[in-house]
Amino acid sequence: MLSVIVPAFNERRTIASIIIAISAALPDVPKEVIVVDDGSTDGTRDWLLANAGHAGTQWRTPHIDMHGQLTEAASPDSRCPMQLRALLHEKNLGKGGALRTGLAASTGDIVIIQDADLEYDPQDWAVMYDLIAKRRVADVVYGSRFTACPHRALYFHHYMANRLISFIFNMLYNQMLTDIEVCYKMMSRAVVNSLRLTCNDFGVEVQLSAQIARNRHWRIYEVGISYFGRTYDEGKKINWRDGLMALWYLAKFRFTPV
Repeated sequence: MLSVIVPAFNERRTIASIIIAISAALPDVPKEVIVVDDGSTDGTRDWLLANAGHAGTQWRTPHIDMHGQLTEAASPDSRCPMQLRALLHEKNLGKGGALRTGLAASTGDIVIIQDADLEYDPQDWAVMYDLIAKRRVADVVYGSRFTACPHRALYFHHYMANRLISFIFNMLYNQMLTDIEVCYKMMSRAVVNSLRLTCNDFGVEVQLSAQIARNRHWRIYEVGISYFGRTYDEGKKINWRDGLMALWYLAKFRFTPV
């Protein structure tokens, strides 16, 4: 089973669409989708309670009705079922806090992180999943937005910050990754169980990668993915302060005990 961890904060506009996209990806693989609402105030929480709830709801071929709610197709196709479950934070902790909650609750043999917006396309999971579950040559697969795959051209400063963070990471941790800040990281259950994450903010991206790299046993692959980035007006949340903190975390997690 594939566990999909979806941290969500004020994503009412996109949450239904990303759940539909998740349900359509890897249709022959049963999925456990855990959406962690991180203290949303825009209706995301109410939508999750109506469509998933704490106990979870099973869907096979969900659609969005005229009211923006999920409804099952009149004639569901043969795809494997998707269990949708909501976990709720009473206050906003940050992406790291949401990921830690979701990872702790996951039960799948393989786990993927999926943002609640529409910047990433779950159809890109196929190659990642193949490397871990079918070919069995990888323990961790990173996506990379800096390839020939389609990607929206946005902020030069974001591009340079991401490249700098990845460059310094590679020097400190002896790796060859091009995009450690990417959302898409798919990993085996053994890798998930080895993680000891403590960050609540976006620093979790660095901490997660640092713990994987310092383990030395995990086979790490990277594949190109498409990227449909959004602007700040469209809801983008990461900012320059997160970039500065990432540089601090690069050094901190290199030399502190795992």
